[in-house]
Amino acid sequence: MPQMMPLNWISLMIMFILSFYLFNNLNYFNFLIKSKKNYFNSMKMKMYWKW
Repeated sequence: MPQMMPLNWISLMIMFILSFYLFNNLNYFNFLIKSKKNYFNSMKMKMYWKW
């Protein structure tokens, strides 16, 4: 029993991190899909921020 608690806590933390990572990836993919039309504009903005 004492060894089960840390494993459960670690597994919960891993699941939380994975869910957060997947959520961020979904937001990023949605952003890419929305900005696919404005791809060149975003590239211009990136060049502007580099300057």
